[in-house]
Amino acid sequence: MSRVRSVMLRLGALSVLVLVCAAPTPGDVGGCGQKRQALDEEVFFATKNAIECERCNECAISTNRCTEACNADSGGRRFPEDCLPLVHDGEVCLRRLLDVGCDTFAEYVDDRTPAVPSECDFCPEGSR
Repeated sequence: MSRVRSVMLRLGALSVLVLVCAAPTPGDVGGCGQKRQALDEEVFFATKNAIECERCNECAISTNRCTEACNADSGGRRFPEDCLPLVHDGEVCLRRLLDVGCDTFAEYVDDRTPAVPSECDFCPEGSR
């Protein structure tokens, strides 16, 4: 993937995130000054796919998850039943995927035993 396409993909993913996560107006309440707003599952997973695809290419990782992400296939990913993450949760998760090094990112897209960053584990089994 060319450097220009990689940059364009990253900018596209971040613009979608910005549109979904527009800054709150003064007086809104919630974590970090944001109004409590449910995370849009479709937008979140589309943005996550774009970021994962970019990072897979950047880190030269070729797993099934990378292939699915680059084909914009959500792989049936959905939030667990009775789990309602907030926009802020999604922002933190996506930032984590962008900020980790390639070795750590490779653990997240591993075919055998993918790790789930704690920032992306919105509703751990024991907390529901």
